[in-house]
Amino acid sequence: MPITDWLRSQPPESDRPGPDSHERIGIRIEIVVVLVVTFGLSGLSAAISLLESALAAGGIGDQSVALNQTASSISFIDLLYQLLRVLRLCGWAALGLYLLWRSGVGPRLVGLAKPVLRGDVVPGLGLAALIGLPGLALYLVAHALGLNVAIVASGLQDHWWRLPVLVLAAIANAVAEEVLVVGYLITRLRRLGWSENASLAASSLLRGSYHLYQGLGGGIGNVVMGLVFGRFWQRTNRLWPLLIAHATIDVVAYIGYTLLHGHLSWLP
Repeated sequence: MPITDWLRSQPPESDRPGPDSHERIGIRIEIVVVLVVTFGLSGLSAAISLLESALAAGGIGDQSVALNQTASSISFIDLLYQLLRVLRLCGWAALGLYLLWRSGVGPRLVGLAKPVLRGDVVPGLGLAALIGLPGLALYLVAHALGLNVAIVASGLQDHWWRLPVLVLAAIANAVAEEVLVVGYLITRLRRLGWSENASLAASSLLRGSYHLYQGLGGGIGNVVMGLVFGRFWQRTNRLWPLLIAHATIDVVAYIGYTLLHGHLSWLP
């Protein structure tokens, strides 16, 4: 398929009449509320975190940020906190799916039909390789240039449940981000009459914003990821490949860091 076809993606045809003024106002309010509760607020927090890193002694490059941080010195209490974090992310995704369902757009219509090997798993693993390997290279280069903080992919202590929880966290991140930032947001912007390119740009910028805590490299890298993932969904209407790709990238990052940190000199 020519790349120009992907650049000129068109929204799917719909028999539904366009929204009236009352519905438009309702959709706009809904989007704002959802973003304030979820990733929009995360984006503002990440921007403040980036500013704090830039103003700290040594600048961005001398700072570090820990993901999946320990929340308690008591093992089972820490486990409960980690599971609550997973539940919160799943709840965000459920909120987006529920609001779409209330508007007449069920999960199947945003690409969550029964997953299939050739249509979902294989493309998902391909997307993971396409984004994950260059993403790692970008992170290392950006950190070397002082544009990224050092990312501690797992700040959990060595509990028996650490690896399973990291896998659950990776899956929850994937579900929340791809359902809300791609499936929900682009669908609602379509309903408002936004073009595919405009809604894709909004989705990608949102994705980049809540990763700014990693530094400018992390923000830019996730904007690119958002462009690729969002356009893939717009062209295929399959959300499973995005979930599989995102979860695979995060699982490899979390588990890989846990097992390899301290053994590879080039890993910050």
